[in-house]
Amino acid sequence: MGRLSVTLCGIEIDNPVIPASGTFGYGYEFAEIYDINCLGTFSFKGTTKDPRFGNPTPRIAECYAGMINAVGLQNPGVEKVIEEELPKLAKCFHKPVMANVSGFAIEDYAYTCEKLDKEPQVGWLEVNISCPNVHGGGMTFGTDPEQAAAVVRAVKAVTTKPVFVKLTPNVTDIVAIAKACEAAGADGISLINTMLGMRIDLKTRKPVIANTMGGFSGPAIFPVALRMVYQVAHAVKIPVIGIGGVSTAEDVIEMMLAGATAVEVGAANLVDPMVCRKIIEELPAVMDTYRIDNLKDIIGGVR
Repeated sequence: MGRLSVTLCGIEIDNPVIPASGTFGYGYEFAEIYDINCLGTFSFKGTTKDPRFGNPTPRIAECYAGMINAVGLQNPGVEKVIEEELPKLAKCFHKPVMANVSGFAIEDYAYTCEKLDKEPQVGWLEVNISCPNVHGGGMTFGTDPEQAAAVVRAVKAVTTKPVFVKLTPNVTDIVAIAKACEAAGADGISLINTMLGMRIDLKTRKPVIANTMGGFSGPAIFPVALRMVYQVAHAVKIPVIGIGGVSTAEDVIEMMLAGATAVEVGAANLVDPMVCRKIIEELPAVMDTYRIDNLKDIIGGVR
């Protein structure tokens, strides 16, 4: 493979650039704009056991250097994803895809993961225990080491593919939760999910978002994400995927130096749908600028 390639739980991918769940749909929408096979892989829209309409509108609020969203995991449910979405994806994406899974009970996670684990297109399962936009389940599991570990054990008992656990930054000790997930059998850690934020409309004196609060993402959270990736990558022996405010090739390299094996791009996709392709195209020149021969060589390069 080339100088941009990395290995993620035994699966080699062409480059470390991965569009993040919730910002790339099920892939085929972006395939109308460019050939998405240039991506390392992507994490598809968060999928739950049952269909979800999501939260009431308005769901999006702009803010300085980022955005707040409270979509609420709108998706057609795992059965429809398998029957309808994955066949559409197979026509335009010819690499293993990352399946992002959310739930409201441990049994939900296990059920959905077991279903998706059987799909040949799925290379990895990304278990989201960190969504701040749903009531019950979601982030609740990701703020307690014991509950996080319980989800991991339940999912690992019914799956054979690598399981990444997506963690919330809305905690006091991210390392304790990551280590609990590792001890329970997680194959990797994805971090961070969105922070918790809100905006108020000065004219109405009411929250801008119907849900009051939502997930804060975008360039403003990059330093927080980088810090947590650094902390976790140096505390666990499993690979870390870095997420949070990434929008340039330089950001990707910074995340990898902090310890990330791969990097997800989230909110930037909503600003520029071409951003992931641009980052991939720009990486070789940026690597040359900083005298990097191979991306594998810089993972965890900062101690």
